[in-house]
Amino acid sequence: MNKPKDSNDSFRAEKLQAFDRLLTIMDELRENCPWDQKQTFRSLRHLTIEETYELSDAILEDDPEEIKKELGDIMLHMVFYARIASETENFHIGDVLNGVAEKLINRHPHIYGEVEVQDEEEVKRNWEKIKLRENGNNSVLGGVPKSLPALVKAMRIQEKARGVGFDWDHKEQVWDKVQEEMNEFMEASGKKDQQEMQHEFGDLLFSLINYSRFVNINPEEALETTNKKFIKRFQFLEDAIKSDGKQISELTLEEMDAYWETAKLNYGRGNSPQTGAIGK
Repeated sequence: MNKPKDSNDSFRAEKLQAFDRLLTIMDELRENCPWDQKQTFRSLRHLTIEETYELSDAILEDDPEEIKKELGDIMLHMVFYARIASETENFHIGDVLNGVAEKLINRHPHIYGEVEVQDEEEVKRNWEKIKLRENGNNSVLGGVPKSLPALVKAMRIQEKARGVGFDWDHKEQVWDKVQEEMNEFMEASGKKDQQEMQHEFGDLLFSLINYSRFVNINPEEALETTNKKFIKRFQFLEDAIKSDGKQISELTLEEMDAYWETAKLNYGRGNSPQTGAIGK
């Protein structure tokens, strides 16, 4: 095994001291603060999800300071859960850290064992096979959390299927599937059958997510980037209309589209509210 690049980490003692400080503060809060004393796994759950999304926002904004702050919040939650579990002697933070360390060692036999791999794809395939053996799952998809947002869940389903070789060979095949699903959706639209339209639209989205993998695009990040871009442009549009002494609700779509064109000059290419076309 190669020697880690940071094996002579001059900050290691400082890092351990900082973690020890957080553990001490968590103990003090749990013992003395009325709010902290009341918290349970369930009461913290929705807060943890919120903190995770805030970290996601900071990453997409490429804001290192905000990323650092949100990582601290998530670290607090991890320590909090472990402290709660220690009170009933289920596990403690040491068990958590040793558990993940053992998992990493076991799932990287090409680093800690004799296995040889050729590339990243082979590493991921080995990971899924080892995970399947560890968890005793009857299905490759058994490890996909049920509560994941649908778009993220589709990504994970496809990645896990790929991990055992169930995937397309070429991106052109996937694009043909996208076009096939688009045609089927349009046929359903013509019939005006709402249930069939929903079914076919789901198939179309799933195929588009599949294609995104073949062109190395994270569809969730791509969509969220577009969401943020649209919000900035629309808020620019609103401010411009107010500056002209007008009310947005009183403008025609054509008049709003003129403001949108100006917004695009400030924030780049994007969806026109009139046509929905990229870069109108």
